[in-house]
Amino acid sequence: MLIQINPENPQPRLVARAIAVLRQGGIIAYPTDTYYGIGCDLMNKKAIESVYQLKKRDKREPFSFICSDLKNISDYAKVTNYAYKTMKRLLPGPYTFILEGARQVPKIMLAKRKTVGIRVPDHNICIELVKNLGNPIISTSAATPEGEIFNDPSFIKEHFKNSLDLVIDGGPVPGEPSSVISLIGDEPEILREGLGDLDIV
Repeated sequence: MLIQINPENPQPRLVARAIAVLRQGGIIAYPTDTYYGIGCDLMNKKAIESVYQLKKRDKREPFSFICSDLKNISDYAKVTNYAYKTMKRLLPGPYTFILEGARQVPKIMLAKRKTVGIRVPDHNICIELVKNLGNPIISTSAATPEGEIFNDPSFIKEHFKNSLDLVIDGGPVPGEPSSVISLIGDEPEILREGLGDLDIV
């Protein structure tokens, strides 16, 4: 199923359709401020395992996930004053922050060092999905295991076929990765340069 949602003013009835799919353990594709993402409800272990299979990804490499705002992040990660101030300056935006995970995060989503990757994209559709679902959603690029990235919703639907329960067409996206910044130990470390100004980190 492919539905078009307005990226500026997401229609509540269409957001509700996507939420219904997520609540049933479905996997969706959706736009972000970087790539189109593939994801599911963070609290549905079976759905997360399906995303691992779809991406042919090693379970020792957890996916990042999307929160709706800074307050939401503190439910799922340990946020120091320094981390809070840094993220407040940069979010929402095309950044993935590596933080120490909190107890609420399912074990399957924690790295070996008990860290998590968290995003708050500058994209209304993602934010509305998380707010209305009440849980974060997994975020991994709509790409093949070989690394071919799809940024056209029609191509995503065509390529992944029945592996996805819903594809949200939210218009064009930049098609570049987020910058990844570790804030562990209050020492900012840039792990990947992508979109977003890194001079202000």
